[in-house]
Amino acid sequence: MLVGFLEALFNGISIGAVLLIAALGLAIIFGLMGVINMAHGELMMFGAYATFVVQNGCKELGGVWFEFYIFLALIISFLFTAVLGLILERGVIRYLYGRPLETLLATWGVSLICQQFVRSVNWLLVIGIVLFSLLFFGGLQILNYRSNLGKVRNWAVAVLLFLSLGIAIVTGNLFSNQQALTLPWFGAQNVDVTAPSWLQEGISLIGVQLPFARLFIIALTIVCVAGTYLFLQGSNWGLRIRAVTQNRSMSACLGIPTKKVDAITFALGSGLAGVAGCAISLLGSVGPNTGQNYIIDTFMVVVVGGVGNLAGTILAALGIGTANFLIGSGTLAFLFSPIQPLADLLNFFATTSMAKVLVFALIIAFLQWKPAGIFAPKGRTVDV
Repeated sequence: MLVGFLEALFNGISIGAVLLIAALGLAIIFGLMGVINMAHGELMMFGAYATFVVQNGCKELGGVWFEFYIFLALIISFLFTAVLGLILERGVIRYLYGRPLETLLATWGVSLICQQFVRSVNWLLVIGIVLFSLLFFGGLQILNYRSNLGKVRNWAVAVLLFLSLGIAIVTGNLFSNQQALTLPWFGAQNVDVTAPSWLQEGISLIGVQLPFARLFIIALTIVCVAGTYLFLQGSNWGLRIRAVTQNRSMSACLGIPTKKVDAITFALGSGLAGVAGCAISLLGSVGPNTGQNYIIDTFMVVVVGGVGNLAGTILAALGIGTANFLIGSGTLAFLFSPIQPLADLLNFFATTSMAKVLVFALIIAFLQWKPAGIFAPKGRTVDV
């Protein structure tokens, strides 16, 4: 019985480690910037799909490339989702600071678009998007050089948008009969990521089986936490981020580029979501709804830990991840089997979905006692 409990506890901690990586990014975006990013789960999904693509590429190369592709996948997942986060901040979030409801609705819409994009993406769609971007944004650059347009500029932008979209659609229709261009890259079905052979094994410690994949995730989490802490506390940009967090107006008066700080902060949080997606791919299949399976738990981690607090985020992530697994796997019900009423109650919640319900109820009860979470929040949201 003890061995079973220890194995379940280890599995729960490894799930909590994934939540912690994801929550680090969300704690930076939500906790430090006051932005409710409902598309954070989709950034995790893109990180997982980036891992899948890197795996397929390294599998073709074979040999040492496939054995160590996970390290390349981590770097590419971070950079890819950081760029996506930067685009999201520049294109949407920048205009919604201080308006949390509008931010929530906008990022929720972005999350739905991202899910459908993964289901439908093919070469034809990519060609259309690239063509539209070149025409529209290139045209905007030309219009920006003509500062004497005055009120006509708005009409010029509208015409440019219409023409760019029309040309992209017409081009898509011309090549729509090319099967090689219209074949979906991923589709609606889930895809599997195969871990390198050295991650498929494990070790036995006092009878407890410890898979290397989960040990790797825990080690990755420790590296991410340490790296985030060192960046925020020991770098110039980390100092600027903390300064803008505490007093945005004063930071701007002192010459700190607040808009650039916002962009870097959002890119960092998004990159950490991509790393979390890479870790998720080692635990199971990856699909368009992968991010939705983690986004609620991730938000709960940030709120319970104390918005913007790193230590609270660590405690909340490990606690929520472990509790979800222990309850959902029936381990707690088995441990409390001598106490029949409690065992029956825990058996009722001994599924993955029902375990989330019970944990959510416990979190609500906890927040009635400590509304600010384990530690008091720090950031712009305190001033609201």
